[in-house]
Amino acid sequence: MNTHHSPVVPYAPLRHGAVLDSAATGDTITADIVIVGSGMGGSTLAWALKDRGLDVLVVERGRFLAREPENSSAEEMFLKGRYKTAEPWYDGKTGEPFQPGVYYWVGGNTKFYGACLPRFRATDFEASQHYDGISPAWPITYDDLEPFYAAAEQLYQVHGTPGEDPTEPPRSTPYPHPALPHEPVVERFARSLRSQGLNPFHMANGMNLGTQAERMQATTGDGTPCPNDVKSEAENRALRPALDSKNVRLLTEARVTRLITGADGTRVVAAEADLHDTTVRIEAKHFVVSGGAVNSAALLLRSANDQHERGLGNSSDLLGRNYMVHNSTFFIGVSPHRLNRTGWQKTLGLNDWYTAGPDNEFPLGNLQMLGKLQAAHVKGARSWAPNWALKAFTDRSLDIYLTTEDLPDPDNRVRVDGDRTLIDWTPNNTVPHTELVRRITRGVRKAGFPLVFTERMGIATNSHMCGTAVAGHDPATSVLNPDCRSHDVDNLWIVDGSFFPSSAALNPALTIAANALRVAPSIADACQ
Repeated sequence: MNTHHSPVVPYAPLRHGAVLDSAATGDTITADIVIVGSGMGGSTLAWALKDRGLDVLVVERGRFLAREPENSSAEEMFLKGRYKTAEPWYDGKTGEPFQPGVYYWVGGNTKFYGACLPRFRATDFEASQHYDGISPAWPITYDDLEPFYAAAEQLYQVHGTPGEDPTEPPRSTPYPHPALPHEPVVERFARSLRSQGLNPFHMANGMNLGTQAERMQATTGDGTPCPNDVKSEAENRALRPALDSKNVRLLTEARVTRLITGADGTRVVAAEADLHDTTVRIEAKHFVVSGGAVNSAALLLRSANDQHERGLGNSSDLLGRNYMVHNSTFFIGVSPHRLNRTGWQKTLGLNDWYTAGPDNEFPLGNLQMLGKLQAAHVKGARSWAPNWALKAFTDRSLDIYLTTEDLPDPDNRVRVDGDRTLIDWTPNNTVPHTELVRRITRGVRKAGFPLVFTERMGIATNSHMCGTAVAGHDPATSVLNPDCRSHDVDNLWIVDGSFFPSSAALNPALTIAANALRVAPSIADACQ
């Protein structure tokens, strides 16, 4: 196997004062810009603002996740719930609680993601016909975002190979690093797909794995924390370098509960946050919310006041609406007589039916590999099965993740009821997803995996959530302007997946990061 090695940025020592001492903050903290949330959007924005001469404060409800042997243990993560921090959310239809797939740590969900970092396709920014309706156009084009995609790929050390995917959009720069090569089982799968007339490609990702030993150590990295710096996360690639600047500070374990406006309601003057057993007031010139599509909307809904009775910045009544999370299926093919000893499996993608074509009237979606499953990963879905049987099953499995675009629906929404967060969600555009599963089933069986098992993801699987504060030109039909600034509140921005007018059918992380780089200058300029 050909191997390569990319430079890995180590954790820099945190500058004194970069992380605020919660015991010494007092009742009021001040800054020029407050960023609520340290996930992909918030941390990337902090990095982009670090040299602007502004006092930037990132406020995170979680704390730093410790490096420990348990980081890479699927049993600790999926069976014991070691790193789960989120309170339950509630199904708005049934009232039943569920445990969402969100994590409150410095770096947010990127501590646990599989570092799959593709660009959206150019057509994702345009209006397109789908089985269940129209996927709307964005107020920006792919060309508007392209230079920031290139910058985000550099920041997050993305590996890839251009020219393999027929749907790939134009690029102004090469990938910063060559694609991770397929290991033998995945390469054999790729050859079979090519023999079937398909176009598998090396999926763009942010894993720095130069040797097979490193790949074996990172086997569980899709879904668990990494105990080292091989995974490009918001914390290690963006936030920690930002904190090395004298201009950026971080307040941890502070849950922002509401934003407070001035008397006329046109500007936010402060945020209130629960910090251990006290309430602190955080005052700033500008506020950026980046807590994820559900929590960002919930915060603004809970910030309703006399001037904003339906929620802060919600004159359109679209805040919290158009919640999207993708139609997604965990797909497992099993070859009973062949072991799969792949270390890092998440290297292959397939977009042959991503857009409408000669043999599919409507877009079907994307195939990408999952990190190599272990017994603990599937125990929750098959609790009745003995561990020895699940191990035998996953030792022989090829593990795939299928996504199909879901469409914005104003009735799919986030609501709040006191401290409870409610999710109203009815899947749509499911027929093409069923067809995608059918076609991949045929292809996987031809590749030598006769046993196929699938698990459709439900309301608790929300790792690709977006759309709850859509951006657009018209304040009557959008929450934010094209630069992610509130139409209603002059000094408020939302810089996470909330702004997406549509969900596409690919992982959103790189698009969130690129957009944060795009809007950073306008936020900084507004603060001058």
